[in-house]
Amino acid sequence: MTPTPPAFTPEELARYSRQLILPGLGQAGQVKLREARVLLIGLGGLGSPAALYLAAAGVGTLGLAEHDRVEPSNLHRQILHDTVAVGNTKLASARARLAALNPHVALREHPEGLTAAGALALFSRYDVIVDGADNFPTRYLASDAAVRAGLPLVHGSIFQYEGQVTVLDAARGGPCYRCLFPAMPAPGTVPNCAEAGVFGALCGIIGSLMAMEALKLILGEGESLCGRLLVFDALTATPRVVRVKRDPHCPCCGDAPDSRIARLDPGLYQNTCDTAPPAPAMATLPDPQNPPMEIDVPTAHAWLASATAPLLLDVREPFEVEICRIPGSLTIPLGEIPERLADLPRDRAIVIHCHHGGRSLQAAKFLRAKGFPCSTSMLGGIAGWAEKFDPRMGRY
Repeated sequence: MTPTPPAFTPEELARYSRQLILPGLGQAGQVKLREARVLLIGLGGLGSPAALYLAAAGVGTLGLAEHDRVEPSNLHRQILHDTVAVGNTKLASARARLAALNPHVALREHPEGLTAAGALALFSRYDVIVDGADNFPTRYLASDAAVRAGLPLVHGSIFQYEGQVTVLDAARGGPCYRCLFPAMPAPGTVPNCAEAGVFGALCGIIGSLMAMEALKLILGEGESLCGRLLVFDALTATPRVVRVKRDPHCPCCGDAPDSRIARLDPGLYQNTCDTAPPAPAMATLPDPQNPPMEIDVPTAHAWLASATAPLLLDVREPFEVEICRIPGSLTIPLGEIPERLADLPRDRAIVIHCHHGGRSLQAAKFLRAKGFPCSTSMLGGIAGWAEKFDPRMGRY
């Protein structure tokens, strides 16, 4: 005899009434939601709408893995948080908002975030993983761990005006993240949202789609995005779907997986494309004829004030320069540098800066290849300059 599902209170029936009447859901479906355990990685632009809709739908246990704090620059897209929460942990902000939204949801907090050492133990406590991480190491770790744990993972990502969402489920024949992108991008090759920008409302669309895919997996209704990558262009409001298959040569879920990936070797998840490796601190000024590829902000500041001062080149976009600018800098956007080499001196050192250091490193490497051997990147960019030397400078 099939056991009778636990009864819902009148308040719960009223709360979920509009989804209880949906074909294929009903009280049986609501019980599935109440018994489900979903782990959400990241409480930022994607995690915010995903968390709100999962909690509102009545997912019984919602795990929150996040170690960051709320910053003012988060608020245009991370709708889980508000101005009052600035400076607080995102976990504390999320806990207050989600508990107020639906007190029937059990919230489990994981302030350490996702780590290679603890990933499998953490995943064993959940049924579905929702990955809203904003960096590549966490994305690769989440997918690799989901393969090891045999769990479905809902993945979403955004870049400027484009978003992507898919379901990665290698245990049921679908692809994993490495089937799409076998190796992590090299440091400094892909800008993060602080460098490239992000359209806030797009986070709401992609995050909501992620929540929808997780709910479908729990309910066993509809056709999931497993084996399909949905790409959404916000500027044209155009979605397109790309078929993706499991790669038998995949280093994670393929026929002969990489042993380091199989054991979630922590060394695989240390690099990040967000910034380049830290530049070494320098006790003296760089040699103008042979500077290192990168220097830190204090070294650049001292060098620019010295008798051998280099040219300061700003490779940010014009709209960024309108916000703030280091006096005396020459502005050439990164994309225009190949056409404006004649504007740059070949007999003088060049210190290049951008917002944080990613684009400036690309520019330094390009200029050195084009016969400007004394080009160097200022790691930390104008954001680091403002923090250390000009706190009144506009920030973004």
